[in-house]
Amino acid sequence: MRRLIVLMVVAAASAGAVGQARSQQIELDGPAVFLRGVGFSITMTAPTATAPVRVTARFADGRLLADTVIAPGSSVVLGDVVVERGSAAPLSFTAGGEVSLMDRPVLPGWVSILPPLVAIGLALMLREVIVSLFAGIWIGCLFLSGYNPLTAVFRAANEFARGELADPDHGAIILFSLLLGGMVGVVIKMGGMRAIVDVMVPLATTRARGQLVTWGAGLAVFFDDYANTLIVGNTMRPLTDRLKVSREKLAYIVDSTAAPVAALFFVSTWIGYQLGLIDDGFELAAAQHAGNPEFAAQLASVSAFDVFLQAIPYMFYPILALFTVAVVAVSGRDFGPMLEAERRAASGGGVLRPGAQPAADIGGDLSELESAPSGRWWNGVIPVAVLIVTVLAGLVVTGYSALPEPERDAPFFTLLRRVFGGSDPFSPLLWGAVLACIVGITLAVSQKILSLRAAIEAWLGGLRAMLMAMIILVLAWSLGAVTGALETAAYISQLLSDTMPVFLLPAAVFVVSALIAFATGTSWATMAILVPLVVPLSITMAGGLDLAAGGPEKAIVLGAIGSVLAGAIMGDHCSPISDTTVLSSTASSCDHVDHVRTQLPYAVFVAGVALVLGVVPSALGVPPMVCLAVGGTVVWAVFRFLGQKVEEAAAGETQIAD
Repeated sequence: MRRLIVLMVVAAASAGAVGQARSQQIELDGPAVFLRGVGFSITMTAPTATAPVRVTARFADGRLLADTVIAPGSSVVLGDVVVERGSAAPLSFTAGGEVSLMDRPVLPGWVSILPPLVAIGLALMLREVIVSLFAGIWIGCLFLSGYNPLTAVFRAANEFARGELADPDHGAIILFSLLLGGMVGVVIKMGGMRAIVDVMVPLATTRARGQLVTWGAGLAVFFDDYANTLIVGNTMRPLTDRLKVSREKLAYIVDSTAAPVAALFFVSTWIGYQLGLIDDGFELAAAQHAGNPEFAAQLASVSAFDVFLQAIPYMFYPILALFTVAVVAVSGRDFGPMLEAERRAASGGGVLRPGAQPAADIGGDLSELESAPSGRWWNGVIPVAVLIVTVLAGLVVTGYSALPEPERDAPFFTLLRRVFGGSDPFSPLLWGAVLACIVGITLAVSQKILSLRAAIEAWLGGLRAMLMAMIILVLAWSLGAVTGALETAAYISQLLSDTMPVFLLPAAVFVVSALIAFATGTSWATMAILVPLVVPLSITMAGGLDLAAGGPEKAIVLGAIGSVLAGAIMGDHCSPISDTTVLSSTASSCDHVDHVRTQLPYAVFVAGVALVLGVVPSALGVPPMVCLAVGGTVVWAVFRFLGQKVEEAAAGETQIAD
């Protein structure tokens, strides 16, 4: 017994000693890998103690990195740390006689872009998106795991896929998508979707009108890109199927309206995020010009909303992308892979490519619509209306409740902007989807169209149809997390950040932003990386800023800000690993790789027009509205004179019979 007591006392004392020793060590936060020649940041946090901690940081070869004192419980950030060629990890941090090591793999910068390149290349070549995405994730984990192939598999599943599933926002998107699939399954089964198509016959009797109606629906659901994609795609798919519009074209229309309209409209779930980033950028710019108090105060007082409104005309890509959809629909002309898809569908070869694997197949094709029971149009409209109204109301409620009391007395339009900007974009989506499912099942059962069991089976069938899309979505998120761990964005940004003439800054920002978003599959993360960097950089390179008086520096700064936002949308728009691209394939029940292959040429074409005829001339002083007019004219001319008319089935335009 005595021995046991002695052992317990010794163990307790040892634990206390270890705890004390650990409490003296600083906490280190840095990248998962060190890319040679690419700067990164390290955050050093001192433990809560009675005295400041002196920290000496050194490279592995003994060179001094930092020698600083950190107050108890506070942090110090070491910025622009560079591991040069030939250097080796680990970095050492000495504090209070104790040494902490930061041991990371040291890799050449170019390896950080391999995972997305491999995933995208394999997807386009093999037309097998799940294998391609996992291959990209595995290669990234291989670099992170010291080239151990088995460990790379384990990390891909446990650290990245599991981590992305655990993200609350991602979980909300998955639940919303599944519930919406269930609602659509019930609506189709009770004939509501077919009834919607019948009601739309007078509005969309031709392929061109069907595409225009779909485009208009995309503009109408402006408040959120996810809701836009899933609502418009699922609602309009039966109509476009009957009009023999290819699923690839439907996915393109849906994808090309969702993010662009949400980013441009000042009342949406995007506005608060964008304004916050712009505001942070001006605060950093003010801090950098602290030596000039008057100018710093001017920068600090700039309204982020005013800057955003003035930057909208400089967001050439999303504006021209929306315009291009209308041109494609009205002209009836296409080129490249989209032309092949449209000719196949219009000639009766099927709205899907033979052998295609739809990301989701909820049964919205023509044959199943024809075999569905005769329904009432309100059975299709009411669940969708409940979804839209609930989401809008939820955005208002969550945004208003988040506002401080003094801000609730603002003028109506200012209040509206603040409400939508501060709203929770995910909870209202779930509320709306749950209510829409309940309403849909209730309508089916109460009218005795379906039994309760049949309604639940239809709902479960809709959920099952979304499984493949959700797997693709999780893999896409996981690949994005891998590129984040490999510092892909930092490498691309540094690679393209050489010295340049000031008028080329907006163009360079657009290209860098598009490449980062394309490689990482996320526009919001791209904005978060670049906006706080671009705002102070553009002000410094332009030599000042006067939003009221205008001048050449105003065009540079607004052009650079608009280019970050537009470039992020462009890269995200055409990236196979973007969640909105995946959701567009899902809502349109289109093969994901087919969607990417047919949309990519259009996105690159519009981006080229936006860059050459919009971003560069506006930086040289040409009014942005003139640039938009010229760019729009060129888009129209290219489709009018270089695009080819889609071959119509039978005699002339395919129509829905009255």
